[in-house]
Amino acid sequence: MTKNPRRRKRSLIALGVVGALVAGVAFVLRTPSPVGHWNSADGFDDYRSKYDAAMRDLPAPTAVRDIRTDFGLVRLYRYDGAKRGLHPLVLLPGTSSGTPVWADNLKSLLEITEVYAIDLLGEPGMSIQDKPITSDEDKADWLDQTLAALPEKRFNLLGLSIGGWTAMNLAVRRPDRIATVTTLDAPFVYDGLPLKTVIRSIPATVKWLPRSWRDSFNSYTAGGAPVEHVPVADMIEAGMKNYTLRQPQPHRITESQLGALPMPVLAIIAGRSVMHDPPKARSTAERALRTKTVVLYPDASHAINGEYPDRIAGDLKTFLEAHDHS
Repeated sequence: MTKNPRRRKRSLIALGVVGALVAGVAFVLRTPSPVGHWNSADGFDDYRSKYDAAMRDLPAPTAVRDIRTDFGLVRLYRYDGAKRGLHPLVLLPGTSSGTPVWADNLKSLLEITEVYAIDLLGEPGMSIQDKPITSDEDKADWLDQTLAALPEKRFNLLGLSIGGWTAMNLAVRRPDRIATVTTLDAPFVYDGLPLKTVIRSIPATVKWLPRSWRDSFNSYTAGGAPVEHVPVADMIEAGMKNYTLRQPQPHRITESQLGALPMPVLAIIAGRSVMHDPPKARSTAERALRTKTVVLYPDASHAINGEYPDRIAGDLKTFLEAHDHS
């Protein structure tokens, strides 16, 4: 597949921060505030302007909703797509990346079915947390309440990085609305986070350090690729500087939980990921998942969605047509 350099660079930066920053480092450096919050009105304004600029790389949504949950307002975008008799896709981004991270993927995903894109609650984005999220149960609750507010009864979840963990956490605890789950190089699902990655993430969580420290970490997660300033990168930078996260570290999904899932799961694993040990993650997924639907992209880094958008869409389409039974 021919890779678009501009698209690749945009997504490399977008995904450079999405895995390791949820490893507990930000939690250790937390403030006493009980919820994720913007540190100032000016900081939010700065972020909002860059979020809006990054959103211009996506098609215009059909509808925009802010859904009330017990933990805050969840921003959701609806995009009309192909009518194939499949349940809608629900896109869950990595941490600090928000809906604009799907810029390279949305066009091909809309050829499969209709799409909802969600900004994770308690993260930089347009969702607004107003009650503490203190457990994995809470994280499942807000997402389940969001899906319950939609007109459809069941959904196909597609989660990128920590969004993959978020999808699997819901599948383990609240499976009734889920037709299938697809994870894109999800940490804390098939393997734990490597200590080296945790250590290297520390400078990227310190707001007052120069951007070059974060760029270095971003390049590390993206397989050593160079990064540069682009709209999504500017948005993420503004979020990292101006937003304080207040969520506990995700707990690893256990192998027994994976084996007990009632719905089909597609695990797409990056062969050059630094968010887990790829051979170990692949082995766990192949051993535990009932449907044995595991795909390794040998040359992909954790920036997999920007590197292989067409291949992902093709694998997802094949999977859904085989397993999404309305």
